[in-house]
Amino acid sequence: MKEISLRLALGLLWLLHWLPLPWLAALAHRLGGLLYRVAGSRRKVGLRNLALCFPDMPPAERETLLKQHFRWLTQSLLDRAVLWWASPERIRSLIQVEGDIELAERVYQTEGRATMWLCPHFVGLDVAGAAILLCQARPGASIYQAQSHPLMDKLMKRGRLRFGDAQIFPRSDSVKPLLRAIKEGRGFFNLPDMDFGSKDAAFVPFFGVPAATLLAPSRMARMLNMVVQPVITELLPSGQGWRVRFLPALHDFPTSDAEADAAHMNRFIEHEILKQPAQYLWVHRRFKTRPPGQSRFY
Repeated sequence: MKEISLRLALGLLWLLHWLPLPWLAALAHRLGGLLYRVAGSRRKVGLRNLALCFPDMPPAERETLLKQHFRWLTQSLLDRAVLWWASPERIRSLIQVEGDIELAERVYQTEGRATMWLCPHFVGLDVAGAAILLCQARPGASIYQAQSHPLMDKLMKRGRLRFGDAQIFPRSDSVKPLLRAIKEGRGFFNLPDMDFGSKDAAFVPFFGVPAATLLAPSRMARMLNMVVQPVITELLPSGQGWRVRFLPALHDFPTSDAEADAAHMNRFIEHEILKQPAQYLWVHRRFKTRPPGQSRFY
């Protein structure tokens, strides 16, 4: 029964990719309100995260913000139908690119350096991957989390590889093939702001709360002499498309102090979240891992 339900859901998602994006946005607005009511565990995580990060915000405002987030999150899930199955031409027409998109190619050609695209978890994250492959010249590489269901795993990998020259490596495998790909000149699509436990991480502030933050972005960038360029996504209102901003490379990053770099990175992400707080992934248990002796938040 579970297998049949999954295939029916994916079949419906495939049908949705034929619809105009404004129609999908209108549908997401309705479904997002429903998802807020029925997704009790994720709603609790989101409210807890907002209470930790914005303690001075009135509870009613935090609840309103999370309702908005669920609508954007639902839109990103429906938009995935377009990203997975629509033509590259249609997808390219929906992406508004801003900033120095040619940075990765330029620094590789002039300095022989690879680029790390630093992509925080805004709900339009998958659009950033599409923009990197469709709109700039440097080949890409990334790490992915293998899905438990083979069909979902196949679709996720296909969706991330269909637009151009890219390689993806399972998170559970050795890092050596990824390092080799970067040394060969591939840009690295890096997601820096999830809680993967205390291993190779430091507890540094995220909106004032100690958060297990990976040291790998700093260490890898320093070891491979990489340029670190943030890439920020935004879903535009009413299905007008997606904005992807290729920002200037981070100044004084990396340094010899990986923990200070992690704090620097979190401050940057905070700054970007405040520009579009409803589109950050609040339903992730960002503070799941706690420093020794501290009680759990979830």
